[in-house]
Amino acid sequence: MSNASVPMVATAPAIASATAPIGVFDSGVGGLSVLRHIRAQLPHEHLLYFADSGFAPYGDKPESVLVERSLAVAGFLIANGAKALVVACNTATVAAIKVLRAHYPDMPIVGVEPGLKPAAAASRNGKVGVLATSVTVAGAKFLLLRDQISAASHTQFLLQGCPGLVDRIELGELDSPAIRALLERYATPLLDQGADTLVLGCTHYPFVLAMLGEVIAQATSREIVLIDTGDAVARHLARLLATAGLLNPGVDTSGVDTSGVDTSGVDTSGVEASGGDASGVEASSLDAHGNSASAMMPALGESGTAGLAPSSATLQGFTSAGAPALSRAFANLLGIAPPVREVLI
Repeated sequence: MSNASVPMVATAPAIASATAPIGVFDSGVGGLSVLRHIRAQLPHEHLLYFADSGFAPYGDKPESVLVERSLAVAGFLIANGAKALVVACNTATVAAIKVLRAHYPDMPIVGVEPGLKPAAAASRNGKVGVLATSVTVAGAKFLLLRDQISAASHTQFLLQGCPGLVDRIELGELDSPAIRALLERYATPLLDQGADTLVLGCTHYPFVLAMLGEVIAQATSREIVLIDTGDAVARHLARLLATAGLLNPGVDTSGVDTSGVDTSGVDTSGVEASGGDASGVEASSLDAHGNSASAMMPALGESGTAGLAPSSATLQGFTSAGAPALSRAFANLLGIAPPVREVLI
C-alpha cells in the first residue's frame, strides 16, 4: 500500500450491472455474521468477501489509517466488479463510511453501527450495555448517535471497549478459556451496573454468543436481551438494490420491501432511508441458564447452511492473510467452502 495519505481508488462503472457481485468487507472473519444474513435475504446475488485479517485488528488503528485502508479494500472490490459495498465492520463504518460515499456517490454503500435505537426500545429499566471495539465507542459519530438516542429515550448507555476480543475470535478460539476471561472482564461490569440489554457492537461478537450466554448466566439471574444488527443490514441492502434497479434478475423482487425496511443499527447517513421500530434487528433473550430464546446464529458444528436457500449464486473469498485461515472460517462458521485467494493490497 502506498504511503500517500489518500490511495489510488478504483472508479465505479457509470452503469452498474444487476448481475454484478456485491462486495462485503471486514477486518477479518466477523463480517461473515453479516454475510450469512445477506445470503439468506438475497440468495441469488453473487458475492465477494474480503477479510482484511492481515491488517487486523481495526480497533487499535488511528482513524486516518482506517480511512486509507477502507478506500484501498473498497477499490479492490470495485475493480473486481462490485456493484454495491457492505462495510461489515462497525469500526470501519465509524471511521470511513462518509469518505467511501464521497468517493462513490452513485454506488449503494451500507455500513453497520451498534443497534442503540432498538436496544433503547428493548430495555425495561433504561440501562443498556454496549460491547464494541475501542475505536467504535470513542468515535465522534457514535457518541453523537448515543447522545441523540439517550436524550430522546432517557436511556443510559454503558460503553465498554473490548481490546483483544476480536483477535481471539480471529484465531477461532470461540470456546476457549481466553475468550471466556475477556467476556467476563467486559460484560460482567455492565451487568453489575444493572444493564438488562447488551448491544453486540462488533460483527465478530455474534460468533461467541454461546460463551457470552454462559458468562451472563454466571453473573446474573435476570433475563438479558442481546441486540445484533446483521439482519437489518441485509434488509436495507435489499431495499437499496431494489430502489436502484440493481437486484439480480434471479431475485423475486415481489418479496423485497422497498419502503418500510427497518434501518435501526444500519448506517444510513447519506442515503435515502426509512425509519421503523426494532423489528428488523435480531434480539435474543438469554435466561438465567444462558439459553437463547431466539438463535441469532446456527450452532457451531452444524452444517452451517440453516436458513440459506440453495442457488447458483457465486461467492469468492479474498484475504490479506493466509487463505487456509479464511477457508476454515467459512467452513466452521457458515458450513460452506467457497474459493479463497490471498491478495496483496
